Amino acid sequence: MMRILNLEKQFLGINKQEIKMEACPCGSSLDFEKCCGPYLRGDKNPPTAESLMRSRYTAFHEGELDYIYNTHHKSTRGELDMEGIKTWALESDWLGLEILSTEKGGEKDSEGKVEFSCLFNFQGKNQSHHELSSFIKEDGKWYFVDGVLKDATIKRDAPKIGRNDPCSCGSGKKFKKCCGANS
Repeated sequence: MMRILNLEKQFLGINKQEIKMEACPCGSSLDFEKCCGPYLRGDKNPPTAESLMRSRYTAFHEGELDYIYNTHHKSTRGELDMEGIKTWALESDWLGLEILSTEKGGEKDSEGKVEFSCLFNFQGKNQSHHELSSFIKEDGKWYFVDGVLKDATIKRDAPKIGRNDPCSCGSGKKFKKCCGANS
């Protein structure tokens, strides 16, 4: 049966790459083989900070942990928790990447920033990761340096004070006329 399938493919002029026409997980709307596939295999290097960001997301999606490690800049590579990354990458269902903004990071730049948000399901809970990532280019190759989480949720220890509630400082004034006047 397999031999017949192979003969049919040869007869129809279909090769293996044409059969595996699937959208790249990075959300570029390109085929995986024309987008992040060559980067993950090491056939070529991403030309921009954004393309490195997209390929790193795809590496998490595909469980390509060596790629994550190798595209991390040597100055911060020692801080990596590869066991934690492995757990996060392999136990998550990666649901999508959105590039929100880029600053520099072009083919002729030596540094750049990419703000992104990705959705994933980890341990049965849908979650999002919003980050501003920094990249550096050395010897013609882009590397991830570090990232700063954006829009972290702030949880209050005490209930929120309304504008017309008495001020918590004990002045007897409304909050909006006292401590809230400078907010």
